[in-house]
Amino acid sequence: MNDPTPIDFWFDFSSPYGYLMAEKIDTVAAQHGRKVRWHPILLGVIFQATGSRPPTDGDSAKARYVANDFHRSARFHGLPYNPPSRFPLPTQNAARAYYWLHGQDCALARRFALAVYRAFFVDDRDISSPDTVLDIAADLGIDRQQLATALQTPEVKARLKAEVDRALAAGVFGSPHVIVDGEHFFGADRLPQIERWLETGGF
Repeated sequence: MNDPTPIDFWFDFSSPYGYLMAEKIDTVAAQHGRKVRWHPILLGVIFQATGSRPPTDGDSAKARYVANDFHRSARFHGLPYNPPSRFPLPTQNAARAYYWLHGQDCALARRFALAVYRAFFVDDRDISSPDTVLDIAADLGIDRQQLATALQTPEVKARLKAEVDRALAAGVFGSPHVIVDGEHFFGADRLPQIERWLETGGF
């Protein structure tokens, strides 16, 4: 018997809602015998390609709503949230590090991704900095120099670009974007719908 189709989880490390989904999606999937494929992407590239803008741009009513909703959603999910002092940030170094690690140890890459999210949205660390990314990795026992070298290789840079291209081809337009059995769910607030879908096989 074939294993159930994996769930695809597309996210940017600068996405607060991506952080919330990252803390929950594996547990939800495991309860229904599913695995999750994590795909860090770059929202800046996605927005440019799709003509979108970040919802937090400016001082509009929508931007103020979203800023408050970050706090409320974190409380709803029982997760710590400390608004970063620099937001959003470029995340290519963290994403490249993830893909390099994933090529060696999927579980370790997953732990690294969660550590990056927590560093940004709980500890207010500058995850755009290569040194910060290397520090987070080193805290997990990852060889700092090996990773520093890998981040500069054409292969790792090309892998991230390929994943962003795959995201666009799949119809991904933001973070978090989860695809289950070909069905698209956008935003951490869609987690209950994802759970229902997994329970029932679709609705």
